[in-house]
Amino acid sequence: FGFNAGSSVASSLKTGQALAMTQIAASSGALSWMMIEGSLKGRVTALGLVSGILAGLVSITPAAGDVMPVGAIILGMLASAVSYSALMLKEKLGYDDTLDVFGIHGVAGIVGAIGLTFFLRDSPEIGLMGQLGHQTLGVLIAMLVGGLGTFMLLLFTEKIFGLRLEAAKEEQGMDQSIH
Repeated sequence: FGFNAGSSVASSLKTGQALAMTQIAASSGALSWMMIEGSLKGRVTALGLVSGILAGLVSITPAAGDVMPVGAIILGMLASAVSYSALMLKEKLGYDDTLDVFGIHGVAGIVGAIGLTFFLRDSPEIGLMGQLGHQTLGVLIAMLVGGLGTFMLLLFTEKIFGLRLEAAKEEQGMDQSIH
């Protein structure tokens, strides 16, 4: 709430709108995740509830002051569903995303940044397709810069410290072998 509503650095109508849309998207994301998890797994978990809230919060961040309530509802639900799917894909592919950072933050951020185009409160001067192109280009540039930056940091870390423990220390557990 502080991030989305506080970004306007004012106490205005736009601040209130951002605050309300943040709450709506978080609630929508939570409800959507619980419905998906309940229907697919037959139960709802606290982790699922929190994951849905987080997906909704991440998706509304680029759009909080600029969409109407229906947009916040749809963005929260869509981000939750796509993030849930990304986590299922992670399980199938077996890649390491310990805290589901990409599966929730990355995926929901992409959904929010591109999806807000369809729910803007005011029509963009460049038209829907122009705005969609700008949003998509922004996401692609952010992914490229983030990916290259991460790759360079990984190379640097590997050269200086290494990325993995020795097999025996890994088997013993990091708590025992390092601390």
